Amino acid sequence: MSNHSATLREAIEELIAVGSLSPGQHLDETELAQRFGVSRTPIRETLIQLASMGLVVIRPRRGAIVAELGPQQLVEMFEVMSEMEATCGRLAARRMTPEEQQALLAAHQACKEARDAEEPDAYYYKNEVFHETIYAGSHNQFLIEQTRNLYRRLRPYRRLQLRVRNRLANSYDEHDGVVQAIVRGDGDLAAQLLRDHVMIQGQRFADLMASLPQLTQKHAA
Repeated sequence: MSNHSATLREAIEELIAVGSLSPGQHLDETELAQRFGVSRTPIRETLIQLASMGLVVIRPRRGAIVAELGPQQLVEMFEVMSEMEATCGRLAARRMTPEEQQALLAAHQACKEARDAEEPDAYYYKNEVFHETIYAGSHNQFLIEQTRNLYRRLRPYRRLQLRVRNRLANSYDEHDGVVQAIVRGDGDLAAQLLRDHVMIQGQRFADLMASLPQLTQKHAA
């Protein structure tokens, strides 16, 4: 894949992650080509790549739309996400090098600064680095790739969760327990804490469902 096409994919993926392109929104190839100053061919190729990642749905003769997840799909995907993260945490507790532990502590500190500044968007990006550091620490390349792929798919929804009241502070506190468990080498505890951190159920699920209109209202407007 060329750098240019990777950049284009990342740019459109980012617009989906932040809700600028909303679930269910039609993706106009001509409009996107104009926005990015390219022809329609690379846009079409990029949409096919995003469809293979599950972020876009291409419908015969009707063009592409941003993928939508229903409540049941969301629960199922977060359930799998929580198990994958738990596995990454368990392995990271056993396999992280001292340098990787330092990188995890640095990522945790960056989350603290974003939390203190009460900036959900900044926290979201630091949070992504935090989780990515744990994936890398598993030293299992196949697991890393699969976990990243699902994280990507759920990015808009994980981002939305951080806008729920008190979620930043709670998220950071949960991270703190995870970091301590990994640094101590307690894989079972790290796995349990990550599973609970990522899983959406009960009130967390109700809050996410109540927030979903924020993700789709631009599209409806």
